[in-house]
Amino acid sequence: MLCSCSLLFAAILVLEKQVLQDLIKPRKVEFHSLNFNSTLHWQPGRARGARDTVYFVQYKVSLCPTACLKHLPPFLLFLHRYGQSTWQNKDDCWGIQNHVCDLTNETSDIQEPYYGRVKATSTGVYSDWSVSCRFTPWQETMIGPPTVTVDHSNKSITLKLRAPRSPYRRKTGSKIPMTKYYDLLYKVFIINNLLDEQHRVLVYEGKDKVIKIEGLRPGVSYCIVAKTYVPMLDHSSAYSSKKCTVLQ
Repeated sequence: MLCSCSLLFAAILVLEKQVLQDLIKPRKVEFHSLNFNSTLHWQPGRARGARDTVYFVQYKVSLCPTACLKHLPPFLLFLHRYGQSTWQNKDDCWGIQNHVCDLTNETSDIQEPYYGRVKATSTGVYSDWSVSCRFTPWQETMIGPPTVTVDHSNKSITLKLRAPRSPYRRKTGSKIPMTKYYDLLYKVFIINNLLDEQHRVLVYEGKDKVIKIEGLRPGVSYCIVAKTYVPMLDHSSAYSSKKCTVLQ
């Protein structure tokens, strides 16, 4: 009887451990990227009350270039995702309580596909790894809007547009603009504040960095917003912050 009770107790402990492993396993592991500033995000497991939970992050680059992945059969894609190349620890994200990890430097070869994975531990129990989908920075990063400066005269507005910057630097130390990586277009919209706020009129689309908008009415308040657009990928940024001016 004593032996049976011991076996039952051991089985209960194993079951409890397995349940906790499942409860703390991170969920929805995915990359977020803006102008190549790339971070790995995840949500805590279903045991949200486990405040002592800490996380461990690893990453790896795919051995197969993005182009070759299209030709792999499904079972090789699976092996490629989970079995090839070596997982690397991200030291700054080893034993953290946050739900985000900056992998910008680790994903700097922007044409390569990457994976990230996260595991959790709580009360001495470790979960299995949760793996992200494949992430290729050049294809998937979001492009930010341009910086807009506005000058005005009697009946016109002159705009200067500055492309968003990447986190990567030239040898001189200055940050490399996103125009180095993409053929960017600018879309400029004007808002007449006498009309509905949502009434944005496209007044320019192209590559010029200095744009003059003429034929405007003196005494009227106008606001300008702009977007960047990547034709090759059909990616469009969010709107820039509004720049408003009243023509004299």
